[in-house]
Amino acid sequence: MTSRRELYAGRIVKLGLEEATLPSGRTLTLEIIRHPGAAAIVPLHADGTVTLIWQHRHAAGGMIWEVPAGVLEAGEDPATCAARELAEEVQLQADTLLHLGAIHTTPGFTDERIHLFLATGLRPAAGAPEADEYIRVHRMPLAEALGLIRSGALTDAKTICALHLAAAQLGA
Repeated sequence: MTSRRELYAGRIVKLGLEEATLPSGRTLTLEIIRHPGAAAIVPLHADGTVTLIWQHRHAAGGMIWEVPAGVLEAGEDPATCAARELAEEVQLQADTLLHLGAIHTTPGFTDERIHLFLATGLRPAAGAPEADEYIRVHRMPLAEALGLIRSGALTDAKTICALHLAAAQLGA
């Protein structure tokens, strides 16, 4: 990036026009959203079930299936964010948070990167969703959650990636 003109700075994202030079030498102006990043968690219970949330997402047109997730605070370690979101969204604590990897959500226009975790050794924790969240918590076998992907009922990209990476980690 050689220059950036900020068009909008919101609570989470910043939209700007950036001048970029491609490896070919061609220069162009791109609309880019800068995002602080996030953490998403697959809560895996000892019996092989996972906890998913059924959350209202206005931009997606209503209720969708997701793993618990949240935006990183400035300078925050992704594992710290994962632990916080696990407590807030599904009222769980984990003995172990295994980093499964990270994904770029839509690299054509944003630098958003989501760190994916597998949470095990779960126990109840105090917490509550934030005021701008409408969440219903559901527990189901991992195989059923993967079936929601195959049926098209679960379309959230971070959740699809996280569930498949968790299944691969477990050899399922």
